[in-house]
Amino acid sequence: MERKAETGCSCLTWTTEGGVPLWGRNFDLNLLPPDTQVTFLPPGTAYAPCGAGTGAMKARWGVVGVGTLAVPNSPMLYEGVNQMGLMGGQLNYRRFAHYPDSPRPGTTALPPGAAAYHLLAQCSSVEEVVRLLETEVTLTAIPLLGVVPTVHWAFADETGESVVIEPEAEGLRIYRNTLGVMTNSPGYSWQRTNLLNYAGVRDLDRGPVDLAAGLEPCFSGTGGQGLPGDWSSPSRFVRLAFLRQYARPGRTEAEGVARLFRLLQSAAFPLGAVRLEEAEAAGAPWEYTIYTAVACARSRRFYWTTYENQRVRYVELPRLVERGIPARFPLGEGTDFQCLTDL
Repeated sequence: MERKAETGCSCLTWTTEGGVPLWGRNFDLNLLPPDTQVTFLPPGTAYAPCGAGTGAMKARWGVVGVGTLAVPNSPMLYEGVNQMGLMGGQLNYRRFAHYPDSPRPGTTALPPGAAAYHLLAQCSSVEEVVRLLETEVTLTAIPLLGVVPTVHWAFADETGESVVIEPEAEGLRIYRNTLGVMTNSPGYSWQRTNLLNYAGVRDLDRGPVDLAAGLEPCFSGTGGQGLPGDWSSPSRFVRLAFLRQYARPGRTEAEGVARLFRLLQSAAFPLGAVRLEEAEAAGAPWEYTIYTAVACARSRRFYWTTYENQRVRYVELPRLVERGIPARFPLGEGTDFQCLTDL
């Protein structure tokens, strides 16, 4: 039986002390799909979700995120933010994702690979995402770029609500008002219940150790003893849930974004730590965090860093919408060091 690479990815919603909603994700893979760049598509963009030659649609909203235009007339974004402040994207859902071969009566087929862009292009809120999925489209096993990706989705909006969408053999599961954390398999319900195994972790250090006759601790961080440190999906979910509960969010958008990038680093894959045996023949044996992205629902800014380049870059969606033309920006994966010696 053919083995598929176990791709990672983690996402997290957060809100600053001033009430600014943020959504961030790590993109963990061994290589990027062809033509991947930061991509802006304006409102009114004509596209065909199922690929060239199928029925055309027009985007209600402008969207910016990371993705590929390798399929003619069918943009494939992995995540993004739209001009109404809806944020979200897709993560891997290996062995659990299931799609029917044909759409439900009265609905339109939607390929999983096109779903993130379609939902961002047509919906202004989490409520509209849920309504569209329940009444207008069916996520259907239609390949784009030769594959049907095994993915699930998380979205959040300016109200602060977050939703998780998981296509399973029993049907489409939609979880409203979630914890704001999503990783990979197993599903959200299992991951949430698994947090009961870590009920004792906390931000406060432990006191003297009774077993050692009252020995006083000589290091900090003992409250989090028991948190898993590996890169598996359940372990990353637990760590991010812990940090979302206790980490300080920052007062402003800039502080919140900077701190959210820091939280996502706790779930990031270092290059060389996660080896994919099935990918070695292709010369890309390690899965790692190729980029990290953060979106802001209020400013509609889209921020990102890459593995080699930790400088935070961003684009402003309102200004791109004003220009009204598609735009693409390289991820900028090369190193970017600043020398201060002569300043």
